[in-house]
Amino acid sequence: MAGEELAAFRERWKQELTSKTEGPVCASSHSGDSSGQRDSSKNRYFEDSKQNLNEACSPSKPGEGAHTEDEACVAGRGEGGKAAADSGNQPEYVSIAHSLLGGRTSPLLERIQEERTRRKRQYNSMTSACSASLQQHPQRKVKKDVKLLDQLIHDLNEVNDIPFFDIELPYELALKIFQYLGLTELGRCAQVSRAWRVLAEDDVLWFKMCTGEGYHQDASVSDSPCWKSTLRDCRNSAKAVCSNWKNRVGSISQLQFELGKVLCDVSSCDSFVLAGYTSGDVRLWDTLHWDAAASYLKTNSLSANSEPRPHVSHVQVNGTVAAAAYEDGCVDLWSTETGGEPIHHYQIPGRIQALALGPDSPVLGTAAGPDVRLNRADDRGYWRTVCQAQLPKIVESLVVVPGRGQQHPLAALTAGETVYLLDPREEEPRMLHSVYGHPVTCLDASDSQVAFGVKRTDWLMHDGGNKVHVYNLETGKPVACVGSSPGDFTCINLRDAPPHLLVCGNKDRRVRVFDIRAGSSVASLYAHHLGVTSVQADDWKIVSGGGEGLVCVWEMRMGAKLWEMHNRHPVRHVRFNTSTLVTANIPDDKVPRGACITDDDLTAHRRHRGVICHYDFSEDALSQDHVLPICRSDFNESYGYNYNIGLAMPYDRLSGSHPSH
Repeated sequence: MAGEELAAFRERWKQELTSKTEGPVCASSHSGDSSGQRDSSKNRYFEDSKQNLNEACSPSKPGEGAHTEDEACVAGRGEGGKAAADSGNQPEYVSIAHSLLGGRTSPLLERIQEERTRRKRQYNSMTSACSASLQQHPQRKVKKDVKLLDQLIHDLNEVNDIPFFDIELPYELALKIFQYLGLTELGRCAQVSRAWRVLAEDDVLWFKMCTGEGYHQDASVSDSPCWKSTLRDCRNSAKAVCSNWKNRVGSISQLQFELGKVLCDVSSCDSFVLAGYTSGDVRLWDTLHWDAAASYLKTNSLSANSEPRPHVSHVQVNGTVAAAAYEDGCVDLWSTETGGEPIHHYQIPGRIQALALGPDSPVLGTAAGPDVRLNRADDRGYWRTVCQAQLPKIVESLVVVPGRGQQHPLAALTAGETVYLLDPREEEPRMLHSVYGHPVTCLDASDSQVAFGVKRTDWLMHDGGNKVHVYNLETGKPVACVGSSPGDFTCINLRDAPPHLLVCGNKDRRVRVFDIRAGSSVASLYAHHLGVTSVQADDWKIVSGGGEGLVCVWEMRMGAKLWEMHNRHPVRHVRFNTSTLVTANIPDDKVPRGACITDDDLTAHRRHRGVICHYDFSEDALSQDHVLPICRSDFNESYGYNYNIGLAMPYDRLSGSHPSH
């Protein structure tokens, strides 16, 4: 029985294979063809295949992309072969073939696989042709739509205004929306279209962004033709200056006043450097305009006619005025623009212990013994005393609080173990902090806070060590109490430090940075073996000076020393901005002996005078016209040995060898 069924299956399969040389068979139009009658299941199979093919090949709209009946029949035959081999709805004879050939090997398997491959190729070719025909007819309408859209975009781009916002929003309102975007977002918006590019490159946006990053704070919108390019140049310059800071690349100059006297005090602000000497002379340098007429300051007639002339005890300078106090109690004020004669002068009985000048306003504070006073300039430029007070103890330090203006000045001062706030609107100085037996060693103030170091006493050995207290100026309440060091705090910088940070120096040879919010230490650097005398920090670096005459530049995040410079006397002044650094080595002995016993009445030797150094890191040492100060010297200067002579020099690149001296 099995042999008869196998013979019948082979006969039917032979008939199907021989029918491939004949024309296509369509069940709907060629049911009586000479290839033989198909059984009902097979007719039903080809009818389903034809229906599926017609649905797949039918165009999206009636009447478009129609095929002929012969193409549909051929496609139906191709898909019928694929479905007969792969789908679950198979004819009966195929299931019989699977049951018969499941347990034995026969050449029929290879023939079946070849037929499947052929029909699959035929089906793929048919469907590809059908897809190509479908894509040709609707392409005309799509192309028409694209042309209309291109024309619309072209018309919008030809408009000078901003079409995307001009239709519904004013230009100013659209500008307010774009001002919340950053640099990356504005760059992406500028690539959307020509209209968005005009809006994204508006000078008002880039001007606010430039001033927001700290560049050109005093400029106006009309000062630059393209603020986008200005911001790019400022950023590139800032990167170059930062690299020069780290690698000590730039120029160094010594500010000397050749009168042969000893340096007493130094102050600097912005580009101005002010120095006072034991000869009673005061010298002002403008590092941006070295030959400015304001550099020559005349002394008041009272001090000028005195013999011997009194020493200069304190000097202070800001952007508008310069002040100097003398040993005889006289105080002079000059204008940094005109110089020459003093614009204001007064005298206080006794020696002046402290002198403070507002960093951003013409407000001057002086203290002589327990007496303290505040002077300020009115609207017409006349200086008047606005506040006077007498404290129980001698005033040791005085600071004018910045950011208050000249209408409402405020000063912080220390006397013994007490910290006071001096406000002209109040009758008496307000006590801010006082702990018996804990004197205050250093003081500094920002626009909203005041910080001071407190010394522990010898009879309290377990009080936690020396502390730094921070108070809020508005509420008068303590904000933080940090530090626990065995040595006294000698200097503190709160005004110039980054937000929520303060940096201070100690006698225990360390520079410390504290986080006011967390009340913890951020960095502790072993710096100077004779104690730290001055310090300043910004967002990434710290500059400190020590009693041994060493100036160190530190990287705050890594806590590593970048470089150092050394001079003979203690560093009493350190002040830097973005690209410049001013340091002053001031000797402790103001009346030194000369080179021999006969030189006491003559000029002091150079090594006893002190030195002021000005570092400029914005100069390009690789430019063709740049000549280092060591190359301009006459070989009699004392600072040539400590300059970084490893920098590239112009003659090194031109001739390849050093000139003979």
